[in-house]
Amino acid sequence: MDERPWLKNYPTGVPANINPDEYPNLLSFIESTIEKYRKNVAFVSMDKQLTYDELDKYSRKLSGYFQSRGLEPGDRIALMMPNLLQYPVALVAALKAGLVVVNTNPLYTPHEMKHQFTDAGVKAIIIAENFAANLEKIIGDTNIKVVITTSIGGMLGFAKKRMVNFVVRNVKRMVPKYNIPNTVTLQEAMKQGSKFSVKPFENHPNDTILLQYTGGTTGISKGAMLTNKNLVANIAQNRAIMIPFLNGEEEIAMCALPLYHIFAFTVNCLVLMSIGARNVLITNARDIDSLIAAFKKYDISILTGVNTLFNALLNHKEFAGLDHKFKLTVGGGMAVQEAVASRWKATTGCTLSEGYGMTETSPVATTNPLDGSARIGTIGLPLPSTDVCITDDDGNKLPPGEIGELRVKGPQVMKGYFNRPEATAESIVDGWMCTGDIAQMDEDGFFKIVDRKKDMILVSGFNVYPNEIEDAIAKHEKVLEVAAIGVPDEKSGEVVKVFVVKKDKSLTADEIKEHCKELLTGYKRPKHIEFRKELPKTNVGKILRRELKEG
Repeated sequence: MDERPWLKNYPTGVPANINPDEYPNLLSFIESTIEKYRKNVAFVSMDKQLTYDELDKYSRKLSGYFQSRGLEPGDRIALMMPNLLQYPVALVAALKAGLVVVNTNPLYTPHEMKHQFTDAGVKAIIIAENFAANLEKIIGDTNIKVVITTSIGGMLGFAKKRMVNFVVRNVKRMVPKYNIPNTVTLQEAMKQGSKFSVKPFENHPNDTILLQYTGGTTGISKGAMLTNKNLVANIAQNRAIMIPFLNGEEEIAMCALPLYHIFAFTVNCLVLMSIGARNVLITNARDIDSLIAAFKKYDISILTGVNTLFNALLNHKEFAGLDHKFKLTVGGGMAVQEAVASRWKATTGCTLSEGYGMTETSPVATTNPLDGSARIGTIGLPLPSTDVCITDDDGNKLPPGEIGELRVKGPQVMKGYFNRPEATAESIVDGWMCTGDIAQMDEDGFFKIVDRKKDMILVSGFNVYPNEIEDAIAKHEKVLEVAAIGVPDEKSGEVVKVFVVKKDKSLTADEIKEHCKELLTGYKRPKHIEFRKELPKTNVGKILRRELKEG
């Protein structure tokens, strides 16, 4: 059996392997990128531009402040904010000071914040003021000594800053009162930090530089230790598949996914920076009107997102009429439904290429070819220098066509879970990351995700995968969104229940049942149908089946 059948389907110009040691650390990569594109615009937020040169200068000042406050290489710093210009500045500053970045979802509850900050041993935090009231409730239970606050309008220029902050604070009242002693604003920190030079430090390839916590949708949230080598490798892997089809500095990307999420962190913030592209940051991706406005203002050629984002755009009344300039649209984070991918292609003329990854793989492991040969319904081919296999429950490799667990091996696989050696040993076996996803490989080396192990529904001994049910029902023209779960049943153990958000108010349960008769065999058809106004989602847009199960 060919161990790497996917190589024959690599597009011309895409290498089988990359050099994961091209840069000794992520900081040296970023510094070389800044030097190469110094005059270019790196990020845009609310029409305010940030050049690579400004990114360098601001981050140098901030890193000086970190060291002046006694933070040392290896100390952990939490970054807790939506997509703002402050994020890349804070990220690069942390790396320049040798700090370990702990990305934190700003919508976390105090309970979730406390777990992450105490688990990671966070000593400093840069937080948007909107969420500081929650920090106040738990900071006494943490080791956080340095608190830097920033406002939504903090880096937008004097007039725009005043206007945006006035609306956020006084009109929308999005900043609850808080009282945290000895805080400093980001602007003041940079001002103070400009008085200090940044001290050099040792920065090795296998040093952990990012603690990226898993979503916590199943079990306790764990910190994946991502190293310099992990991230440099994944940048090189993604560059290798993109460069033949893009024009580097000419490209403009829309970053609607939050930068604190590993997908946008690596692909938008790092990979697209590495080719000199411009990133248009969207602060609130749930405000689809703001995305439409950005499309009208900028010639967006690259868009990364999740299925729910692409679906929401397709259902916006103005989207179809826009002048689409897409060269590359990539879906990840959750399964891209065939109905959405087909409609996207018809509307924009650009293939919606599904990829696959996880926090533990920095994150990208596979993606569809970008030469037009993408196969809708698959997660594509492994990246250069990446091996992927399908195994049975005993870890034995299965041949093409067989269904089993997806496992990944490559330089992008994490070092392990922070302070959790047992969980690490369970997840990484002989260098292979055991993903917990059920998948299959075809003869050509294209992989398809069937579902998550824990989401599988067992109906009278038959395995039923929610993705398949959702994909079928999503094809109904009156369905906006759908989620499937298993619920207990006396006769068959479990049966399928679906939650549906209507696109057309006239949709009935009987219509869905008739639709399913054409696409699904009997035991896969939903026995229970519940209509909802909306489905619970993570901040990234993943539908939370767990919450639906819990009722």
